[in-house]
Amino acid sequence: QVQLVESGGGSVQAGGSLRLSCVASGKVYSLNCLAWFRQAPGKEREGVASLASDGSSIYANSLKGRFTISQDNAKNTVYLQMNSLKTEDTAVYYCEACDFDYRGQGTQVTVS
Repeated sequence: QVQLVESGGGSVQAGGSLRLSCVASGKVYSLNCLAWFRQAPGKEREGVASLASDGSSIYANSLKGRFTISQDNAKNTVYLQMNSLKTEDTAVYYCEACDFDYRGQGTQVTVS
Protein backbone atom coordinates (compact mmCIF):
# COMPACT_ATOMS: atom_id res chain seq x y z
CA GLN A 1 0.00 0.00 0.00
CA VAL A 2 1.03 3.56 -0.72
CA GLN A 3 -0.39 6.71 0.77
CA LEU A 4 -0.21 10.01 -1.07
CA VAL A 5 -0.88 13.31 0.67
CA GLU A 6 -1.03 16.59 -1.23
CA SER A 7 -0.59 20.05 0.20
CA GLY A 8 0.19 23.55 -0.92
CA GLY A 9 -3.05 24.53 -2.55
CA GLY A 10 -4.78 27.81 -1.87
CA SER A 11 -6.12 30.99 -3.36
CA VAL A 12 -3.93 33.18 -5.50
CA GLN A 13 -4.38 36.03 -7.92
CA ALA A 14 -3.83 35.53 -11.60
CA GLY A 15 -0.16 35.76 -12.44
CA GLY A 16 0.86 34.36 -9.07
CA SER A 17 2.59 31.13 -8.16
CA LEU A 18 1.98 28.11 -5.98
CA ARG A 19 3.99 25.02 -5.22
CA LEU A 20 2.13 21.81 -4.54
CA SER A 21 3.68 18.94 -2.63
CA CYS A 22 2.85 15.25 -2.67
CA VAL A 23 4.36 13.14 0.08
CA ALA A 24 4.39 9.40 -0.48
CA SER A 25 4.54 6.88 2.33
CA GLY A 26 4.25 3.13 2.65
CA LYS A 27 5.68 0.92 -0.08
CA VAL A 28 7.19 3.82 -1.99
CA TYR A 29 9.82 1.53 -3.50
CA SER A 30 7.05 0.11 -5.67
CA LEU A 31 6.46 3.44 -7.35
CA ASN A 32 8.06 4.01 -10.75
CA CYS A 33 6.21 7.20 -11.56
CA LEU A 34 4.04 9.84 -9.92
CA ALA A 35 1.78 12.25 -11.70
CA TRP A 36 -0.35 15.29 -11.09
CA PHE A 37 -3.88 15.46 -12.42
CA ARG A 38 -6.50 18.14 -11.98
CA GLN A 39 -10.23 18.39 -12.21
CA ALA A 40 -12.21 21.57 -12.44
CA PRO A 41 -15.94 21.74 -11.68
CA GLY A 42 -17.94 20.41 -14.57
CA LYS A 43 -14.85 19.41 -16.52
CA GLU A 44 -13.08 16.15 -17.21
CA ARG A 45 -10.03 15.07 -15.31
CA GLU A 46 -6.89 16.37 -16.97
CA GLY A 47 -3.33 15.16 -16.81
CA VAL A 48 -0.90 17.88 -15.76
CA ALA A 49 2.55 16.31 -15.51
CA SER A 50 4.28 13.09 -14.61
CA LEU A 51 7.73 12.23 -13.33
CA ALA A 52 9.35 8.83 -13.61
CA SER A 53 11.93 7.42 -11.25
CA ASP A 54 14.61 7.90 -13.91
CA GLY A 55 13.92 11.63 -13.85
CA SER A 56 12.09 11.84 -17.14
CA SER A 57 9.00 14.05 -17.17
CA ILE A 58 5.99 14.60 -19.37
CA TYR A 59 3.80 17.69 -19.39
CA ALA A 60 0.45 18.58 -20.84
CA ASN A 61 1.27 20.67 -23.90
CA SER A 62 -0.88 23.55 -22.72
CA LEU A 63 1.04 23.81 -19.45
CA LYS A 64 4.62 23.57 -20.66
CA GLY A 65 6.68 26.52 -19.58
CA ARG A 66 4.45 27.43 -16.66
CA PHE A 67 4.42 24.24 -14.59
CA THR A 68 7.43 22.25 -13.41
CA ILE A 69 7.40 18.85 -11.76
CA SER A 70 10.29 17.79 -9.57
CA GLN A 71 11.11 15.37 -6.78
CA ASP A 72 13.07 15.07 -3.59
CA ASN A 73 13.79 11.38 -3.18
CA ALA A 74 15.11 11.84 0.33
CA LYS A 75 11.73 13.20 1.37
CA ASN A 76 9.64 10.90 -0.86
CA THR A 77 8.05 14.06 -2.18
CA VAL A 78 7.03 15.22 -5.63
CA TYR A 79 6.44 18.90 -6.26
CA LEU A 80 4.47 20.84 -8.81
CA GLN A 81 5.67 24.41 -9.21
CA MET A 82 2.98 26.48 -10.89
CA ASN A 83 3.85 29.92 -12.21
CA SER A 84 1.91 32.57 -14.10
CA LEU A 85 -1.31 31.06 -12.88
CA LYS A 86 -4.49 31.71 -14.82
CA THR A 87 -8.11 31.54 -13.75
CA GLU A 88 -8.51 28.43 -15.88
CA ASP A 89 -5.97 26.66 -13.64
CA THR A 90 -8.58 26.63 -10.89
CA ALA A 91 -9.18 22.98 -9.99
CA VAL A 92 -8.58 20.29 -7.45
CA TYR A 93 -5.11 18.90 -8.01
CA TYR A 94 -4.45 15.25 -7.31
CA CYS A 95 -1.24 13.30 -6.94
CA GLU A 96 -1.47 9.79 -8.35
CA ALA A 97 0.73 6.81 -8.95
CA CYS A 98 1.13 6.20 -12.67
CA ASP A 99 1.13 2.43 -12.50
CA PHE A 100 -1.09 1.71 -9.52
CA ASP A 101 -4.44 2.79 -8.21
CA TYR A 102 -3.11 5.17 -5.60
CA ARG A 103 -4.43 8.70 -5.38
CA GLY A 104 -4.29 11.47 -2.82
CA GLN A 105 -7.23 13.37 -1.45
CA GLY A 106 -6.52 16.40 -3.59
CA THR A 107 -5.70 20.01 -2.88
CA GLN A 108 -7.78 22.95 -4.08
CA VAL A 109 -6.19 25.64 -6.20
CA THR A 110 -8.24 28.75 -6.84
CA VAL A 111 -6.99 31.49 -9.13
CA SER A 112 -8.94 34.74 -9.26
